[in-house]
Amino acid sequence: MYESFAFYLFSALILVSFSFSVLCKNALNAVSALAAGMVFISAIFFLLGAEFLGVVQIVVYTGAVVVLYAFAMMFFDTSKECEPKSGKKAKIIVYLLSSFIALLLIFIFLAPIYSAKQEVVNSTLANLGNIEAVGILLFSKYLLAFEMCAIMLLVAMVAGIILIHKDMNAQSSLEEML
Repeated sequence: MYESFAFYLFSALILVSFSFSVLCKNALNAVSALAAGMVFISAIFFLLGAEFLGVVQIVVYTGAVVVLYAFAMMFFDTSKECEPKSGKKAKIIVYLLSSFIALLLIFIFLAPIYSAKQEVVNSTLANLGNIEAVGILLFSKYLLAFEMCAIMLLVAMVAGIILIHKDMNAQSSLEEML
């Protein structure tokens, strides 16, 4: 029961944060909502018992969104003065959201204690940890897909190096003309 409630809650939070990311006019707020959505996706991985994928989701994808946030700060004009909203309504909203997040965190940390259901889906992988199970699946059932992803990443890396090299050559020829 706790797991299903948390799953639906995180799903709703993912939809809200990604919708806010798409509909927001301020680029920095949109990227912040995107990062929040990625963290909520990792929470679903943790709920499903895939701790390794949850950590990878946080480190890789949320890290990439933070880099995107840094680029957005460099490219967009962030020097505009933003006046903070002050007033009774804004304070009430902040207090309600803060208390909701605090209750949500308490609920998440207490749910595994009260949950008694532990199901083993695959008995052969039951003795292994999460990382070992992912490794066995990657190099047995999903070997072709894993290799194709590796080849695509290699091609993307080589293409990026070639594009940067062309830009550096064009820039050096411009400097020679001046």
